[in-house]
Amino acid sequence: MIESWRWFGPDDPVTLSDIRQAGARGIVTALHGQPAGTVWTKDEVAARQEMIANAGLDWNVVESIPVHEDIKTGAPGWQAHADAWAESLRAVGAAGIGTVCYNFMPVLDWTRTDLSHALEDGARCLRYDAVDAAVFDIHVLARDVAAADHRPDIAEEAAKRAASLGDAGRKRLTDTIIAGLPGAEESWTLEAFRDRIAAYRGIGAEGLRANLFAFLDRVLPAAEEAGVKLAIHPDDPPFPLFGLPRVVSTESDLAAILAHADTPANGLTFCTGSLGVRADNDLPRMIDRFGNRVHFLHLRSTRREADGISFHEAEHLGGDAGLVEIVRRALSLEARRGAAIPMRPDHGHMIAWDRERGMRAGYPYIGRLRGLAELRGVAAALAS
Repeated sequence: MIESWRWFGPDDPVTLSDIRQAGARGIVTALHGQPAGTVWTKDEVAARQEMIANAGLDWNVVESIPVHEDIKTGAPGWQAHADAWAESLRAVGAAGIGTVCYNFMPVLDWTRTDLSHALEDGARCLRYDAVDAAVFDIHVLARDVAAADHRPDIAEEAAKRAASLGDAGRKRLTDTIIAGLPGAEESWTLEAFRDRIAAYRGIGAEGLRANLFAFLDRVLPAAEEAGVKLAIHPDDPPFPLFGLPRVVSTESDLAAILAHADTPANGLTFCTGSLGVRADNDLPRMIDRFGNRVHFLHLRSTRREADGISFHEAEHLGGDAGLVEIVRRALSLEARRGAAIPMRPDHGHMIAWDRERGMRAGYPYIGRLRGLAELRGVAAALAS
């Protein structure tokens, strides 16, 4: 596996020098700050690539070129946004960067309800609490049919929690969910979020899937021409949220996407943390089934909680993902393909002085360094 690291550009508190000292060789990044629909130019891509190369590293994966909301809803004029996206692909391909990770999650990117959940050992992690999500949906966002979208026991507990939350608590929860997490492509106000949700009325999962397929039909020729492999990221979390459909959550979802366009350019980011939230996703079976179309690995683990919906980020070798077996399967896949797959340690616990250096939630230095070291050790042991 090609050990890589997500970097958020020159403003990232984790520097390129820090990353090189961690032992990573590849950089996973984007032209962060460019709005969805903006065309990336060859000069802009080349300048960022040169900055990375001067630090002794290689920009090997783009994560992500933002997909405009009009593409996801199939709004009039979506084709122009898709064509702009394809033009950015051409700029990436001209620089020799061979993989683009992207997502097709409506409105929100990855979603959590707590960015600093305390663990027993004193570390902090990301958490999704089903009750807090219901508090936001039913009592803050106040969707008309929100209560029906949550299990009765969770909705009942959410009513109790909402009654004692207070204005500050409501604001903190709202900001956590919609204000834009690290790497997210959008940041919303509550009213703007309501408006965006309204745009998905009547679309449903089948409509969203059709819009994804139309997007792929429009951009895959450019990807093939540019020598770039697309790697769609699973939904995070992998189930519908706030009335929004999800179509990249299950084994059958992934199979449908790959079957729609049977070309190496149409591939997957295999994110063990996202997919592992669902107990019905058999990760070893999935990586074996989709192996030839897995172009990028996000290696992290989540731990499912007692209610069956809530989860938190576990240590890389703990939780429910079973990363030792996943690394075993990935190494076997590489041997069959005769080529290494880029991987990065995704997320990580906030430990030691990570909190003092203003690290982005989910993207600390020491926490990810620990994860990378553990994964490196597993790979070395399995290869011996």
